[in-house]
Amino acid sequence: MSASPETPPNPLPALTSPQRQSLLTRLRSFPLLWPVVALAVLLLVDLIHSPSFFKIQFINTGGAGAAHWQLFGSPVDILNNGAPVMLMALGMAMVIGTGGIDLSVGAVMAIAAAMAAGMLVPGQTAFAGMAPQGTAIAIAAALLLAGLAGAWNGMLVAVFRVQPIVATLVLMVAGRGIAKLITGGLQPAIPEATWPAFAYLGRGTFLWLPVPVTVVLLVAIVTLVVTRLTALGLFIESIGNNPVASTYAGVPARLVTVLAYTFSGLCAGLAGLIQCSNVMSVNPGKTGLNKELDAILAVAVGGTALTGGRFSLVGALIGAVIMQTLNTTILTSGLPSDTTLAVEAIVVVAICLLQSERFRGLALRAVHVFRPRVAA
Repeated sequence: MSASPETPPNPLPALTSPQRQSLLTRLRSFPLLWPVVALAVLLLVDLIHSPSFFKIQFINTGGAGAAHWQLFGSPVDILNNGAPVMLMALGMAMVIGTGGIDLSVGAVMAIAAAMAAGMLVPGQTAFAGMAPQGTAIAIAAALLLAGLAGAWNGMLVAVFRVQPIVATLVLMVAGRGIAKLITGGLQPAIPEATWPAFAYLGRGTFLWLPVPVTVVLLVAIVTLVVTRLTALGLFIESIGNNPVASTYAGVPARLVTVLAYTFSGLCAGLAGLIQCSNVMSVNPGKTGLNKELDAILAVAVGGTALTGGRFSLVGALIGAVIMQTLNTTILTSGLPSDTTLAVEAIVVVAICLLQSERFRGLALRAVHVFRPRVAA
């Protein structure tokens, strides 16, 4: 009588029904579920359309005489091109967390870029007659002006009680006029041979990654540490939920609001510097044009409610990557350029609807109602 072979033990025991339900509940409650799903779907579409989409190459761009290794590939291009919107989305998330909105970030980009050009090539701007300044001074002056612009918005909102959409709309309109005043109505060109350090900000590489991507990572890490390991994040969320109660509870609501708008201005200024150093030129009328809408959409797609309160910095970054991936998908799919904005709007609305619990509930109810009719 032959002995029956022993059944090997199952290293992964099957989940019981309550365990499955608990897992599904946790997955559904994950705040970044639908942004991650949307990003995965877009990347899958790109992979189907281009099988080599995820191919990343490690290439020496320094030639035979010098070793200068850099990563190349579509994912790297998406992160590099989306860096300005990612930076603005970080600042916008904090402003929206306070219950506000910042429509001026695109204009602040133009102001910062114009100021940097005025410091580097003053002869082509309204600063004619002044000696050219160094790259460090140009970047510092641009960020200082951008921070002051953000602080101005914060003062109007927090101190003078102006509605955020009105306060920032003023700078959105006037900001490009300020940028044109700085450049003297011209479009100054910054020679890369004369200012290689400034060009490095938008075109260089650091640890094999493009410098704009490295800047985004550094700013994101610092912002996450400050908002999640200190009380600042709780202050922002409490102001967004109930500013009056927060004030009575001892939260410095005015100071926190001004800091949030100042940080948004600094992020927009840094984004303007990156864009300016990438093209080594400034067009005050087009630099940062409509970028405020991309930043707001990125925050909304990332799961942050525009009503204020709880905000997600990681979600804002994912939303910005979604927006840039969507642009890349539309361009590489061969769709007519006239339909780009329409397709982008449809995808954004679909992602926002998927994040709505009410919409998902109505959709499931419709499926349950429709299923018996099909069987009949």
